[in-house]
Amino acid sequence: MKKILIFVACALALGACNMTGEQQETALQELDSLQKIINEKDMELDDILGIFNEVQEGIRRINEAEGRVTIAEGNPESASTKEVIHENMEFIKDAMQQNRDLIAQLQQKLKNSSIKNTKMQQTIENLQAQINAQAARIQELEANLAEKDALIESQGEAIAGLSNDVASLTEDNRAKAEKVQQQDKELNSAWFVFGTKSELKEQKILDKGDVLKSGDFNKNYFTKIDIRYDKDIKFYSKSAQLLSNHPSGTYQLTKDKQGQYELHITDPQKFWSVSKYLVVLVK
Repeated sequence: MKKILIFVACALALGACNMTGEQQETALQELDSLQKIINEKDMELDDILGIFNEVQEGIRRINEAEGRVTIAEGNPESASTKEVIHENMEFIKDAMQQNRDLIAQLQQKLKNSSIKNTKMQQTIENLQAQINAQAARIQELEANLAEKDALIESQGEAIAGLSNDVASLTEDNRAKAEKVQQQDKELNSAWFVFGTKSELKEQKILDKGDVLKSGDFNKNYFTKIDIRYDKDIKFYSKSAQLLSNHPSGTYQLTKDKQGQYELHITDPQKFWSVSKYLVVLVK
């Protein structure tokens, strides 16, 4: 347009020498009108090119964001990665909408413009095709992300279920271990008592010369021990006699430095094999 204006201006300048004053005035008015038309077309073209550049920049930024989402997709379990994906997907959606709006503006401006340029229309159509291709890729990317989210959620539920199973098994094993421990403790438990004849009779432990024959003897009067560890029992008396039945050779009845009797069990398993109750008569 500017070249045309220069050409016309030169032609008018050459012909001005043969023009009257009135003709020269008319020529200058025509030149001003032409300059105004050219300026208007330049403004339209600048406006169209400005929007065109905005669309291209939007496409570039969408491609960058799409790349960031694709990279982050490799580790979607991370909380920070999920935030990055979410932010970039939101940016992509906003940018794509802006590009659609800009393309619509371009098409409307070109339609209303006095500039009829086939290449410009083809360029806008190419931009629209790029945006459509991006939209298809983004839709596929969203589908992949949704599939992975569903898989992660399913895996999370499975892991939670396994954790519950493990917790349940752990609790069962703990209960079983406690039960086994309790049973083991009971199997290795024994009871002993020492007392005078009157004390033993009073607790029905000794009844008419018989030991532990009464079914209602006072079991609470006995002291409970663990036969695996408790192998020495002091009677704090200078007289001691075992009334309950225990195999000979499985124990020693000796005196300490004060002359008081104490029992040393040398073979606990055999000693307690006949009876788990030890009754000792002291004075």
